[in-house]
Amino acid sequence: MHVVVIGGGPAGMMAAGQAAKAGADVTLLERNERLGKKLAITGKGRGNVTNTADTESMIAQYPGNGIFLYGPLYRFTNEDLRRFFLELGVPTVEERGGRVFPQSQRAQDLGTALESFMSEHGVKICKGNRVTALLTKAGYIQGVKCGGVTYPADAVIVATGGSSYPATGSTGDGYTLAKQVGHTVVTPRPALVPLETVETWVKDVTGVALKNVEAKVTVNGRTIAEEFGEMLFTHYGLSGPIILTVSREAVVALAKNQRPQVHLNLKPALSPEQLDARLLRDFEKNLRKQFKNSLNDLLPQRLIEPIITLSGISPELPVHQISKVQRQALLATLTNLTLHVKGMRSLREAIVTAGGVAVKELHPTTMESKIIQGLYFAGEVIDVDGNTGGYNLQAAFSTGYVAGLSAAERNK
Repeated sequence: MHVVVIGGGPAGMMAAGQAAKAGADVTLLERNERLGKKLAITGKGRGNVTNTADTESMIAQYPGNGIFLYGPLYRFTNEDLRRFFLELGVPTVEERGGRVFPQSQRAQDLGTALESFMSEHGVKICKGNRVTALLTKAGYIQGVKCGGVTYPADAVIVATGGSSYPATGSTGDGYTLAKQVGHTVVTPRPALVPLETVETWVKDVTGVALKNVEAKVTVNGRTIAEEFGEMLFTHYGLSGPIILTVSREAVVALAKNQRPQVHLNLKPALSPEQLDARLLRDFEKNLRKQFKNSLNDLLPQRLIEPIITLSGISPELPVHQISKVQRQALLATLTNLTLHVKGMRSLREAIVTAGGVAVKELHPTTMESKIIQGLYFAGEVIDVDGNTGGYNLQAAFSTGYVAGLSAAERNK
């Protein structure tokens, strides 16, 4: 049984190793000069490999066709994945929000372990050339063309990734190959991506990170997404985990020519009454100071000036002269800091691609094409995408696992 895997990312390496372990003769083709290039930068280089959520809860974290993943996620669970890496010498640890990282805090250790796994089972690896065509005959896969060479195959697994971070090799090659043989490709778009805002004051607070804040995205006053956690101000707008999560719906709204807004509650743990009491205590402590010098205990230093400006209160006003109406204006600014989204960063900066090979054309139990027998897809090339927190890597590993075993066992 000859299996060719296209793509040396997490899905491809998992698929190749599992197919070889199951007895197939496997060749992995990678266009880069090294494997796992994108994997090495996941989780800010720490490798957020999965999440500890139970499978049902995990499915809910895939706004893009999560139901399609029922089979793969139950067949190769997050516990299976952690056990897999532990056996390869990479123990993992759970952190806040159920996020799972290598104990070493190095994403590159995941790639090294996968390469060892493939080597142990005899996977042949060819780097530095791009696959240009899938070879088919009468609805069956025959092999691939790569760098002017034909590789015959009984099964081919396409695991080329999406279109995000093209510098790592994710340039949409898999979409082209899928279209060549008749597959539908849902137009790729950024899924987890920083947002650009109309407001330019964000430039002055670039790099300010906030924890335990709430972000809501609204369109015409209707909430379409909300998330709690960490965020980051940038020179162009907003980023960070919760912004990336809510960005998916913001991107959809922008595509419909709608005008989404992001509303930040900087103090969501406090009720309006509690926050008002907190302000009164701070003001009492700073009674003889100017307003601009009274918020040091409440906000990061660099955020004070824009918050004061947005509240409409003079920064030089003595604290003891601030009226109840002005205090309520400050409360409104702190709990409903509104920014207008004018766009999103490009696919080059997106963490994950939404869109890809249409799931209706794939068998979810095997990852095999319904159009070409012996052709399989795994990972981000499929029209499936998840939120931040380890979900996208888990999907890549689970679909890679299923595709690899299915390809190896196809003719048995």
